[in-house]
Amino acid sequence: MSQIDSSPSTTSRFPHPMVLLLGGVLVAALLTWLLPAGVYERTLNAETAREVVVPGTWHRVEASPVGFAHAVLAVPRGLVLGADVMVVILLVGGAFVLLEQTGSLGRLVGTLVGRTTSPRLVVVAVSILFALLGSLVNVHEEIIALVPVLLVLSRGLGFGPITALAMSVGAAVVGSAFGPTNPFASGIANRFSELPLSSGVGVRLMVTIVAVAVWILWTLSQLRRDDSSADASSIPVATAPASTRDVVLLLLSLLPFAPYIFGVLRFDWGFNELSAFFFAAAYAIGIVAGLGVRGTTVRYLAGMETMLSAALFIGVARAISVVLTDGQVIDTIVHGLAAPLALLPPLLAAGLMVPIHAVLHVPVASNSGHAALVMPIMAPLADLLGLSRNVAVMAFQTGGPPMDLLTPTNGALLAMLLAARVSYPRWLRFAVPGMLLVMLVGLAGMAFAL
Repeated sequence: MSQIDSSPSTTSRFPHPMVLLLGGVLVAALLTWLLPAGVYERTLNAETAREVVVPGTWHRVEASPVGFAHAVLAVPRGLVLGADVMVVILLVGGAFVLLEQTGSLGRLVGTLVGRTTSPRLVVVAVSILFALLGSLVNVHEEIIALVPVLLVLSRGLGFGPITALAMSVGAAVVGSAFGPTNPFASGIANRFSELPLSSGVGVRLMVTIVAVAVWILWTLSQLRRDDSSADASSIPVATAPASTRDVVLLLLSLLPFAPYIFGVLRFDWGFNELSAFFFAAAYAIGIVAGLGVRGTTVRYLAGMETMLSAALFIGVARAISVVLTDGQVIDTIVHGLAAPLALLPPLLAAGLMVPIHAVLHVPVASNSGHAALVMPIMAPLADLLGLSRNVAVMAFQTGGPPMDLLTPTNGALLAMLLAARVSYPRWLRFAVPGMLLVMLVGLAGMAFAL
C-alpha cells in the first residue's frame, strides 16, 4: 500500500500542503491588522446547545490584531481543537493500514479488477457509494485512510490517481453538500434557519441526485486523461485470488460504519464513537488474521504513524479560524459580505448568496461551523428580501460545502492529495470545472424553490 509520503513530488514544484496551511495562518493574522474588529451578539440555541449569531447586531469593538508569536501559538491550539478529528484519522486510518498489511485488500481488489468487464461501471458504483456516505454522515476526513486502497483499485481499472480521488472524496463532497439528510450540513443549516429538518426534502433530494449524476459524468468524461500509464506512482494489483478470510476481514473493517450511521441519525453520535468502533475493529482484524494481540498492536501503531501527517494537516487548518476569531474579524468578514445583499433585488441577492458562501468557506472550512455562523444571518435576510428560507439554505449548500473540493484551508483535502501524490494545481484543473457544473445544478434548484 502507498503510504502518505511527505517527500516532495518530482512532478510538482507547488508548495508542500503544510506550507500552504502555515501560509494561511499568516494571512489570517495579517487580516486581523487590516480589517476592523467587530462582533455579533450571540445567544444560546437550546435545541442545538450552540451559540448562534443575532442578526443585525454587528458592532465594532476594540482592535486585537494577532502578532507573529500569537499566530505561532495558534498552531498547537488548532491541534487541540481538532483533536477529535485527528484521532479519527489515526484510529480509522491505522485500522485500514493494518488490513492492507494482511494482504487482504490487494487480493480483493485484484479479484474485483480481474472479474470486471466494465471498469467504468465500477467507477460509477464506487462514486454512488461515497456520495451516499457523504449525504448520510458527511464522510470526508475518513476517506484519507482509504486513499491508498482507492489508488490500487483505480490503477487496476486502468486509471490514475485523479479518478481515485474523484470517485471518493469528489463524490462524497457533492453528496454531503446537497444531501437532505446530512446532519452536519443540511441539518444544521435548517435548524439555524428555524426550519423543520424535513423542510425542502423533495427539492434537495432531486438536486442531490442530479448533482451526483453530473459529477459522475464529469469524472467519466476525464478518464482518458487519467490513464494509469501516465501515473508514475501506480501500484501493482495483487494477482493472488481472494480467500474467504479476506472477505471476512473486509467486512470487519466496514462493520463499524453500520452502527455509526445509525447513531449519527438517531443519537447525534460524532467522531469519538466512530474512533471507538474502529479501535475495536482493528484488534478484531488482527486477531482473525492470525497476528495475535501483540502483533496486532505493533502493526496498528505502525499504521497510525503513516497517517500522522494527514492528522496534523487538520489541526493546522483549524489554526486559521483560531487566528481570525482571536483577532475578532471573522464576524466582520461575514457582515461585510452579507450586508450589501439587503440593497439588491431579491433574485440577484439570491444568486449572489452562492459566491458569498464560497468565499466564507475558505476561512470557515467546516460545514457545520459555516452553517452555524452564517445561517442565523442569511435566514432573516431572506425574509427581508421576500425569499423563502429554503432558498437561503440551498444557497449555503450550493456555495459552501462544494468548496471542500478546492479550498487550500481544507486540511483533509490536502492530506488526500499528498497521499495520492497529486499536486494541488493538477487537482484544480480537474475539480474546478466539475464543481462549477455541480453549482449550476444547485442554482437551478434554487430557482425552482423560489
